[in-house]
Amino acid sequence: MSPAAGRWGWVAGIAAAVLLVAWSVKGLEFQGIQETAKVMSKAMIKGLLHPDWKYVWLPEGEDLIRNLLMTLSISYLGNIVSMIVCIPLAFWAAANMSRSRLVSGSGKIVLSVIRTVPEVIMAIIFIKAVGPGAYAGVLALGVHSVGMLGKLYAEAIENMDMGPIEALTACGANRWQTLAFAIIPQVLPDFMSYALYRFEINVRSATLLGIIGAGGIGTPLIFAINGYSWPRVGIILLGIIVTVSIIDYISGSLRRRIV
Repeated sequence: MSPAAGRWGWVAGIAAAVLLVAWSVKGLEFQGIQETAKVMSKAMIKGLLHPDWKYVWLPEGEDLIRNLLMTLSISYLGNIVSMIVCIPLAFWAAANMSRSRLVSGSGKIVLSVIRTVPEVIMAIIFIKAVGPGAYAGVLALGVHSVGMLGKLYAEAIENMDMGPIEALTACGANRWQTLAFAIIPQVLPDFMSYALYRFEINVRSATLLGIIGAGGIGTPLIFAINGYSWPRVGIILLGIIVTVSIIDYISGSLRRRIV
């Protein structure tokens, strides 16, 4: 391709992107801010800037600390479920673990189907099946994370060095010995790093699932929003921000040490 053709290609791509943005903006319906919205916005901002600190700890009932711990428990258990279930699926989907592309391809399709369904939809399904609460949240996060972690685990297996496997096979090792001494030591650091990263995502997702009734901090958050209790909303959002930031820092540090 000539330099002139390459430049025209870049120009055409930029023009197409600009036209797409213009078309998207044109499809939006911008509405003016009404007086009621102005009043509510003032109350909202005032409440968010003056959080309800009493809600941090309530001896007689549920409070911010208890609900945040429940959210972390839902995220952790969902992550454990997905870490265990996705391992055989990852080996099924890894191209270098089977002789037929049809076998690995079918595994990839299964993982794609699982992760296509959003956590919210899965939570609604499980809420209908087992009732509202933390159990439905754990199932929703666990099943959805299987699709995401399974894909990452399969890629880690496909990218590993096949030399140790071939060496053990040449020495007469069986499949279980090859798995224990050649495959697991190579992929385990990646597996742990991906699991920690998925846990970070699950902490955020668990907050959203609580809004629709799957337990955790999202439940009191939606109640506070519906009741226009903006100081309560402010302290809950502050608690979520602090918790997620701490989890991100700890998880990032652990992933750097593992990798």
